[in-house]
Amino acid sequence: MMAAVMRGSSARQPISVLRNAVFVAGTVRRVHAAGFAYLWVLMLVAFMGLGLTAAVMVDTTAVKRSKEQELLAVGHQFRSAIAHYHEIQVAGGRSEYPASLDDLLLDNRLPGIRRHLRKVFVDPMTSKPEWGLMRVGGRIVGVYSSSETMPIKQDRFEAEDMAFRGKAKYSEWVFTYPPDLLLRDLATVAGAASGASAANSAASVPLTAGSEPRP
Repeated sequence: MMAAVMRGSSARQPISVLRNAVFVAGTVRRVHAAGFAYLWVLMLVAFMGLGLTAAVMVDTTAVKRSKEQELLAVGHQFRSAIAHYHEIQVAGGRSEYPASLDDLLLDNRLPGIRRHLRKVFVDPMTSKPEWGLMRVGGRIVGVYSSSETMPIKQDRFEAEDMAFRGKAKYSEWVFTYPPDLLLRDLATVAGAASGASAANSAASVPLTAGSEPRP
């Protein structure tokens, strides 16, 4: 009888070992499957992060390009307003540049109400109603943004803005009237700014840059 029990026990051992082997193999497969799933999740999260970063960069670049176009449009309006102010001849048939931006909002040199600019625009690059002012002989000959950020746009400007090519910062985009004013002889520029003739203007009149904050 003892021998029969031992034979039965011996017969069950291979089955038990087989069951254990199957259980271990199944467990290993599940562990591997879980490991691969975890790796896929990590890779998916990484790809999503990269995609989100790229989307943010593209969106930021698009916003900056839009602000650049707005800066050009606003700068052209300032240039046009300065031109209109300068082209009006006053006493003695002379022309002069504005002494302040307020002169563009309301020109008091002539009777009646004469406006060359409807408002002082907000600088799209700084979101402030403050502009750098290029002066000659104390008169405003141009305006520029105070932003020191490097422009995205480096080429393909309109003819009147070709001086902006390759500039390192937005503050170097100076919207003068005429557009090539800063390339001209300083004595001639000083004479035009003050309303005097070039012969009567001092060649040492400085070209200065400053700012005129708005309330």
